[in-house]
Amino acid sequence: MKLINDNRKKLPPKAADVFGGGWDIMWKVFPELLVVSLVFGLISGPVAFNWEADHFSWFLFPVVLMGMAYGIFIVGPIGYSVDWVHLKAVRREQLEIRDMFAVFQRNYWNALIGRVLVSIIIGLGFLILIVPGIIFACRLAFVPYLIIDRKMDVMEALGKSWEMTKGYGWQIFFMGIIAFFVVILGLMALFVGVIISIIWIRNAFALMYLSVVDRDDPFNEGPDVIEEHP
Repeated sequence: MKLINDNRKKLPPKAADVFGGGWDIMWKVFPELLVVSLVFGLISGPVAFNWEADHFSWFLFPVVLMGMAYGIFIVGPIGYSVDWVHLKAVRREQLEIRDMFAVFQRNYWNALIGRVLVSIIIGLGFLILIVPGIIFACRLAFVPYLIIDRKMDVMEALGKSWEMTKGYGWQIFFMGIIAFFVVILGLMALFVGVIISIIWIRNAFALMYLSVVDRDDPFNEGPDVIEEHP
């Protein structure tokens, strides 16, 4: 497998290819991505904590509200910034750990609203019928990159993601299936495996976004990142 740097040859991005490319890229900048993943895991820790209903007391209600606010205003936007870090990785750009907090300088409010709005749209899609939720999740997969990297507002990013993923929805869906099994394999390898699987999946989705940009934008000056198997 090798990277194609000739912009005249642009193949349609495929799920298997971006996971293959994401794996190769991961090991080139693994220390930086590992630190970013660990720090984000620590930041996300309070949100991941589950209160047991049998032990819940009403005096803890303000704590729960604070936890929800922390997830919305802090963890969600930083999550978008972490996606941007992985996008920089697949672009072969220099990474700095502080990049994971760049959202607070780049496009914070749109990242916050975008994260909430996308979650609501996908959630409603799953509540109505499972299929619409899957479609929304696939077609809005590029929103984080558009908001942080291109600094788009929420509605512009939603529309652009929907437009960009036209014709690629099935490949993104297949990526979700592959990601499921990657996580399972990661869980089998315990803590280290989970971290590696998360980094790998984030790289793959960032590479899919960059591959679509590179294929569909003839004026794109970035590197061609489509992978070709020998």
